Amino acid sequence: MTTEDILLRPEELPWVPIADGIDYRLLRTSPETGTWTVIFRCQAGATFDRHRHLAAGEYYVIKGRMSYRAGVAVTGDYGYEPLDSIHDCTVFEEYTELLFTNHGPVVYLDEKDQVTSVLDHVVVRQLAEEHAAAA
Repeated sequence: MTTEDILLRPEELPWVPIADGIDYRLLRTSPETGTWTVIFRCQAGATFDRHRHLAAGEYYVIKGRMSYRAGVAVTGDYGYEPLDSIHDCTVFEEYTELLFTNHGPVVYLDEKDQVTSVLDHVVVRQLAEEHAAAA
């Protein structure tokens, strides 16, 4: 259980690659709740493939532009994605950074809605630790 305050300087954290043109800085994971918070850095033209939120997610666009099923989010926009939201494709038309918190897993789906991969607090923590060890 997290019992201590957390104070980070995100600019000092490494960028961890997660998908073509997309990296993240890990701010926090919670094994108690499954919540994870990152800053995504998305290059122009990068995408998140079809996925389902198995818990609610929230984001704040620090800079840039993101298009997905709810519309277009630009610098300064906040968005909430409810449990079981399915996003066919999330597109970053320009360089974008967003603060993102998900309160559980996100599963990536194929064209038949079969799960191809899972992104959760364990995976983002493990990828960040592996990236740090390799640096």
